[in-house]
Amino acid sequence: MPVATPKQYAAMLDAAQAGDYAYPAINVTSLPTINGALKAFAESKSDGIIQVSTGGGEFASGLAVKDMATGAIVLAEAVHRLAEKYNVLIGLHTDHCQPKKVDTFLRPLMAETKRRRAAGLNNLFNSHMLDASELPLKENLKLSAALLKECAELEIILEVEAGVVGGEEDGVDHGDQPNEKLYTTPEDMVEVYETLNGLGRYMFAATFGNVHGAYKPGIVKLRPDILKHGQDAVIAKHGKAAKFDLVFHGGSGSELSDIRETLEYGVVKMNIDTDTQYAFTRPLVDHMMKNYAGVLKIDGEMGDKKAYDPRSYLKKGEQSLCDRMKVACDDLRSTGRTIFGKV
Repeated sequence: MPVATPKQYAAMLDAAQAGDYAYPAINVTSLPTINGALKAFAESKSDGIIQVSTGGGEFASGLAVKDMATGAIVLAEAVHRLAEKYNVLIGLHTDHCQPKKVDTFLRPLMAETKRRRAAGLNNLFNSHMLDASELPLKENLKLSAALLKECAELEIILEVEAGVVGGEEDGVDHGDQPNEKLYTTPEDMVEVYETLNGLGRYMFAATFGNVHGAYKPGIVKLRPDILKHGQDAVIAKHGKAAKFDLVFHGGSGSELSDIRETLEYGVVKMNIDTDTQYAFTRPLVDHMMKNYAGVLKIDGEMGDKKAYDPRSYLKKGEQSLCDRMKVACDDLRSTGRTIFGKV
């Protein structure tokens, strides 16, 4: 099955919302990370989301090109071709685009989708994230509203964020944010709904103490009840149809109880990046340490071609990433719930 159509992607989100589960959304940077994610979703019989960040796109374009949009297009095209081999639905998403990168990242990707649609092809990406949380809320929502209208014309879903996810992600550091910035208020959530309602479909990354990166249990104070209070405020004022499709950022290392609680409050997508980076890298390090004399031509020796062939260790990284993503599917209750063939 190719990447989900706009109709199928919307159905994926609807199914998750109705069934109190969420999709793991993994950031990819290469063919091995793409293949590991696809293998995990297929073996879990789970639909899922594969996403590309600005930094991931730049990396994929190569050291000589270093163009985030070009690299994102290359990765997305690879996902479109490879996803045809699997019987699950895959959504394609872009992650954390700050306002200053909209014209060099999002709009070129939207232009590529427009070109594809004119040729009778599926959208390049199903959804994009605008991370304008660095702006005051009213400026954030003004930009979000304008971009949402552009996305809606192409049947693209926009992800927006209010509040700040702490820590560092893809070169953007929010480690010095005031504590209150890490928690979106019910009033902010109502304002998000009232500003964006009717302009197009969107997902909302409300913050409840989330932090990007790795951390030990107990360090980060997640408050999933923030999501409940915000949803309750919006629904009380505008009815059940106003319930948000929420996104959980900074999910790596979270306690299972916190993850499961967010599903009750409308989270339909959870980003998994730091944990999968580690899962991919650990077996590579293990390979190098166990095959040190083979991967290096020590003291003029010949080494072992089988040991230093990149395929020998990248396959191990792909499988380890796959294993970690299968855990994510279980944690988010998406295992066995593919809607492939039903829409």
